[in-house]
Amino acid sequence: MKTKVLKSISYFIFPLFVLLFFSINNAFSETNDAGTQPNKKEKFNAGKMIIEHVVDNHEWHIAEVGETVIYIPLPVILIDNGKLVVFSSSRFHHGEESYNGYKLDAEGKIDKGKYSGKIVKLKEGTESEVASVPLDFSITKNVLSIFISCLLLYLIFISIARRYKKRGLVPRGFLQSSLEFILLFIRDEVARPIIGEKKYEKYLPFLLTVFFFIFFTNLLGLIPFMPGGANVTGNIAVTMVLAIFTFVITTFSAKRSYWKHIVNTPGVPWWLKLPVPLMPIVEALGVFTKPFVLAVRLFANITAGHIIILGFMALIFIFGQFSVGAGYGISVVSVIFGVFMSLIELLIAFIQALIFTLLSALYFSMAIEEHHEEEHVH
Repeated sequence: MKTKVLKSISYFIFPLFVLLFFSINNAFSETNDAGTQPNKKEKFNAGKMIIEHVVDNHEWHIAEVGETVIYIPLPVILIDNGKLVVFSSSRFHHGEESYNGYKLDAEGKIDKGKYSGKIVKLKEGTESEVASVPLDFSITKNVLSIFISCLLLYLIFISIARRYKKRGLVPRGFLQSSLEFILLFIRDEVARPIIGEKKYEKYLPFLLTVFFFIFFTNLLGLIPFMPGGANVTGNIAVTMVLAIFTFVITTFSAKRSYWKHIVNTPGVPWWLKLPVPLMPIVEALGVFTKPFVLAVRLFANITAGHIIILGFMALIFIFGQFSVGAGYGISVVSVIFGVFMSLIELLIAFIQALIFTLLSALYFSMAIEEHHEEEHVH
């Protein structure tokens, strides 16, 4: 049973990764590659620093030593007018220069409301018109972090499944024991009681995949250095894809009684159904708002946690601009609160993964539940 479930988890990882990859770089992209020149000294901007750490990026910033910026340039992959264009993001020099007609965030030249933060190609000889907006399939910071998370999930669960197969069902070692505890918790406290004894196994692989993916990416996001530091679940594209998976499974699993209760909700006065179908409209909207709220809840909570921690760290540099003593003085308070918030974030990393999994199981249960009309004996 354990080996079968662990292998089933890996089957969900690949399609999950594919949809996440394409969604980040196209429909819901939040990339922000406009940076500052390392050699140019300017006043510390806390808001800009926080935003640059929270949103996605075409390069993975590691550290700054003096005026030297240590970073990993990531590949830019574009499809422009049917042609494949590939080059390194280092060509942009932190967003300060254009390369081969491509530019990051052309401020003041292009309608910023439509093209801000996106890679656009300008016509030759003029910078006032947009020639084309290529499809962006670049390996951004969040995409690379998803690669790392999926690789870790594969290695960990496949190796544990092999251990169960060779050594039996008794867990050995801290990692195997910890993951089995979580696995059994999701099975016995979430999937089985909510979905039901007869049908929970059908949805268990997906629920475990979603839980561990969110949990692993949340933990990696708390690590301040590579391969951590990416705000994956703080990207609305990622959480929306996860919610779409839940929505699709709920829709295709729904029984006739589920749709019947949406169209003709029992126990509701007739004047809320006719002549204006008020309740059916509300119930139909609820079908789409549930996954939307599911995505926004995870996105908002994870992003808020990162912003709070970065805000405490920014206080050190803000007060340090007035005097060195003030910077050192506030650093003690900022570090203490930063460490406290990091510990809270460890708890939130687990709680948010659990809430997303629990609500997904609840939606599945609502879709497959057999509704029976109550019979009143008078």
